[in-house]
Amino acid sequence: MAQINITVGDIKGNSEKILQKIKNAEKENTDIIIFPELAICGYPPEDLILKKGFVDDNLEAVKKIAQNTGNIIAIVGFINREKNNIYNSAAILYKGKIKGFYNKINLPNYGVFDEKRYFSPGEKPVILNIKGVNIGISICEDLWTPTTCYNLKGKIDFLVNLSSSPYHKGKWKERYKIFKKRAKEFNCKIIYVNLFGGQDELVFDGHSLVIDKTGKIIVHGKQFGEDDVYFDFLIKNKKNYRLNKNVKIFKINYDIKEKEKTINFRKKFMPMTEEEEVYSALVTGTKDYIENSGFKKAIVAVSGGIDSALVAVIAVDCLKKENVDLIFMPTKFTSKESYKDAIQLSKNLGIELKIIDIQSIFNFYLKILQPFFKNLKQDITEENLQSRIRGNIVMAFSNKFKSIVLTTGNKSELSTGYTTLYGDMAGGFAVIKDTPKTLVYKLAKYRNKKAGFDLIPKNILKKAPTAELKFNQKDSDTLPPYPLLDKIIEDYIEKDKTYGELKNKYNNLKKVISMIDKSEYKRRQSPPGVKITPKAFGKDRRMPIVNKYFY
Repeated sequence: MAQINITVGDIKGNSEKILQKIKNAEKENTDIIIFPELAICGYPPEDLILKKGFVDDNLEAVKKIAQNTGNIIAIVGFINREKNNIYNSAAILYKGKIKGFYNKINLPNYGVFDEKRYFSPGEKPVILNIKGVNIGISICEDLWTPTTCYNLKGKIDFLVNLSSSPYHKGKWKERYKIFKKRAKEFNCKIIYVNLFGGQDELVFDGHSLVIDKTGKIIVHGKQFGEDDVYFDFLIKNKKNYRLNKNVKIFKINYDIKEKEKTINFRKKFMPMTEEEEVYSALVTGTKDYIENSGFKKAIVAVSGGIDSALVAVIAVDCLKKENVDLIFMPTKFTSKESYKDAIQLSKNLGIELKIIDIQSIFNFYLKILQPFFKNLKQDITEENLQSRIRGNIVMAFSNKFKSIVLTTGNKSELSTGYTTLYGDMAGGFAVIKDTPKTLVYKLAKYRNKKAGFDLIPKNILKKAPTAELKFNQKDSDTLPPYPLLDKIIEDYIEKDKTYGELKNKYNNLKKVISMIDKSEYKRRQSPPGVKITPKAFGKDRRMPIVNKYFY
């Protein structure tokens, strides 16, 4: 199983990686090598599929890969075209030729998936027959909702699944539960190969699996990493399965290579903790987004608070300290405590903190606006001016030094609109956009534990959250306590429950829901960020910007 990191649209680069993996596997005396879903073009290619030239280039690539495939069978994900229909497909390659292909039958069209927008569904399951060994081929959703694939039931020794399954917290548990059930239903071994890497808001966690017919995990790929997963099976008592016309079969006259001994299986699977896997997802998604966008450096505006501290540490883990700039921009409202914490964080990371006092700029804004604002009380307008000055400065650094700005708002803030449009929302990538505040604290503690010291200063973890845009300000002045708020967000956003279903469960619910609904226009203008929950803002949750539904 070639668990690889590929880039959408980089057909040449992806093909080169695939060919290298095929050559390496052939040297290891491998019979079959399997790649993830749409490995040639990357997943998800979205509206690139509507460009004829993109599909043509992908088809040319699969031909070239076939021509360079020798005495090994390769199963590769690609975009297929037949009679003007476009399919999400798997090609079977051997000795210079495309021996057959399978067109994905079950096309997901929920959450982040839009496959029915682009692809036609396949019609028949496919079996690859090698000297009496039957291998069923499926792609991603076919294993989750395998209604049509039931024609393979009782007729195959293995069910191969090429997948590009996006990550969210605990997703591996969902997969294993389903795949275990499928293995028992089909009475065969499941071979599931998943993509690794970040693509826009999505992260693919790898964690490819081989599961025996009892549902036991035999082999597993890395969580969050590229991996060459070799495994071997002794085929006993080959059966003559009775097939029907509803199944397409491709036979390959291939001599299965004899092995002197089976390849060493992996250590017993020890899953990551929730904090470890989420942190790995944030690093993977951020790193790949930055690099694939052509940036080599990043900027983080640190405030002395927990969110910017976590983002700064993630940035360093992605790019190394020499490629990260930390900027601290105080006003008269900034406490000495925050200044001290920002200094300590930067020292811990080995980065010289850039300090730009913006009070004089803020004073100038107030002066030129005074004729228009006279006789009016100061309010959120003046608070947001500070944030927008900071947004201007970090974007100036971005332009001058060709660095990407990483914004620091979390899901709790973005949900309720407790962010400043064109202020702290200004930037290129929102690292913790889908990370609730309560989880931010857990991740910070996890990273400190991993570091073996308080990499994120202990005081940052202890003090009450505050935007420091006015004296004695606390987040709790505007928002419910974060543990309560995050539970409301989980119910209302991730589980799509209504006010009527929740009104007896929470106090201040109407106010919170109103804040969430009225902030959609802000979220539409926010940068993309890593999806780590079952339902993230963006294409995972597509609400009208303006709507008056409240029940």
